[in-house]
Amino acid sequence: MPTSDAPVGAVVRVPFPYTDGAAQQHRPALVVAAAGPAPAAPLLWVLMITSAANRGWPGDLDIPDPRAAGLPAPSVIRTAKIATIDAARAEPRGSVDPATIAAARACVRERLDLPADLRPERPEV
Repeated sequence: MPTSDAPVGAVVRVPFPYTDGAAQQHRPALVVAAAGPAPAAPLLWVLMITSAANRGWPGDLDIPDPRAAGLPAPSVIRTAKIATIDAARAEPRGSVDPATIAAARACVRERLDLPADLRPERPEV
């Protein structure tokens, strides 16, 4: 059942868009941030998860415990594929350990060329 209660580190099943934007496929993904002006429009930033049997990409991270993540087979986090998803469409599956989420977020920061200690200031509303 979809829910908007998907914390950072949760593995969720979501409609993940293809890179050409023409279609979507339901697949597992790792929540790396809440991105929306909750609660009015809760959004999640997620990284695609794929089978470890697929050809690897630079930046792929192994998921050490697929069972805890709710995955049926050895899998990797594909840090090069990030999407913004409506949180209401996320179906919880499991979670990853703190070291794995920290490594995934570090990969995203590196890809965006952001310093590790970056904490953007939020404007007053």
